[in-house]
Amino acid sequence: MTSFSPAELGRRIGSGLLSFPVTHFRDDLSFDEDAYRAHVVRMAGYDVAGLFAAGGTGEFFSLTPAEVERVVTAAAGSAPAGTPVLAPAGYGTATAVEFAAAAERVGADGILLFPPYLTEASQEGLVRHVEAVCRATSLGVVVYSRANAVYSADSVARLAESCPNLVGYKDGVGDIDTMTRIHARLGERLTYIGGLPTAELFALPYLQLGVTTYSSAIYNFLPEFALAFYAAVRELRQADVTRMLSDFVLPYTEIRNRRAGYAVSVVKAGMTATGHGAGPVRPPLTDLTAQELDELRALIANLPSPAA
Repeated sequence: MTSFSPAELGRRIGSGLLSFPVTHFRDDLSFDEDAYRAHVVRMAGYDVAGLFAAGGTGEFFSLTPAEVERVVTAAAGSAPAGTPVLAPAGYGTATAVEFAAAAERVGADGILLFPPYLTEASQEGLVRHVEAVCRATSLGVVVYSRANAVYSADSVARLAESCPNLVGYKDGVGDIDTMTRIHARLGERLTYIGGLPTAELFALPYLQLGVTTYSSAIYNFLPEFALAFYAAVRELRQADVTRMLSDFVLPYTEIRNRRAGYAVSVVKAGMTATGHGAGPVRPPLTDLTAQELDELRALIANLPSPAA
């Protein structure tokens, strides 16, 4: 059973940096549970406010429902007390409800609700989708606005009213107008999370919109750098943020942008480059080339100390 009520979960995840652990695979693409558990323990050893198990960086889209349950079980069983683990729910509404029920059963602390699979939907349909998942669980739910599930300010306000256990809004779109309207209407009712790929790029301007946290994929392989960057953002140290963007984040995203799906692949490559290999990505994603991996290794090797 979770140790966090929905309200407590919302406060906790808004208090610091978040991350998505990668999901470890062997060379035959089977789930490497022991390596994954060790990675969760390593990540939770730093000051992280919450972990999204089997999330986007964790290749949720390539896992079977049974594998998702195994991954979430492993994360919930490995993270120390006080580190919330949020599990994914997604695909069609009925399937998302099943994911949410399974997450609660195996000890997750919250739900990150991904967009419905494939089909477009009206705002009314999206609202009903979220409401069904929120009704299916006592856990706190974070809705992820991206792709074919982009929620309007009116829809988010309606959901905040009808779903007491809706605790967070994760923005994966970058629509400043909508983000401003949502925060202006709902204030502290929700926790606002940055969810664009390589969220460090947007962290400082989004802080001004009430987005106090974001999910850092870089945290997987450079946790000290990621935490130093987050501290600089929260303390409004513009010069330090700019320096760290130039030293690492911007050249890192140049590698990321070379091929579709590299937002995940480059993180697993970072794990390899720092001596914590997590195995390959699963199709339909592709791994970095050997040359690109060498570029990433050099970029990491040349990274100044966060205190420099």
